[in-house]
Amino acid sequence: MRDLERLDPPKSGFSRRAFLKGSGAVAAATALATAPERAQAQENKVQGAGPQTIELDVNGAARKVQVENRTTLLEALRYKLDLTGAKPVSIDGSSGASTVMVDGKPVCASTLLAVACTGKKIQTVESLGGEKPDAVCQQFVANDGMQCGFCTPGFVVAVRAFLNKNPKATEAEIRAGLNGNICRCGTYANVIQAAVAVVKGA
Repeated sequence: MRDLERLDPPKSGFSRRAFLKGSGAVAAATALATAPERAQAQENKVQGAGPQTIELDVNGAARKVQVENRTTLLEALRYKLDLTGAKPVSIDGSSGASTVMVDGKPVCASTLLAVACTGKKIQTVESLGGEKPDAVCQQFVANDGMQCGFCTPGFVVAVRAFLNKNPKATEAEIRAGLNGNICRCGTYANVIQAAVAVVKGA
């Protein structure tokens, strides 16, 4: 009998049933109040989805390309503009194989959205070749700065960008300046010598 008495609810003004009813009413009121904002956000999201045509300044030429908001600059270059020098090795850009120049600065195209590059000057490794290849390209050949060649375009662009900013760089400075690029074949020594040769005016 005493056990049953202990189970009786305390005589107070607080009731779990009343609390639950009150909290349910508050939740319903909140949902009704925020419904228009959620609907507007969803509408805005739908309006921004889907392919769109943007214009990119690539290697001195205006190029129109159709992309989605999620399309990276690397994907736009390779699969929309057929500029395949930059390579898709690492999504986070840790390999440096997708290096291009944007407004003169070396960046990994795999980590940039194409839509974020409108109005900026993009330079790929293709701009350094042609009938009169850049001195960096020539010295990569002269110093055998590549083996499989997969990472070579990223290295070439990185060297050119670095030497544009540091034309009198020392070997130690070159080594430090290229630490964002990885060569799995291990031709670092030859790459460094190629850059040193360009500094020396070769």
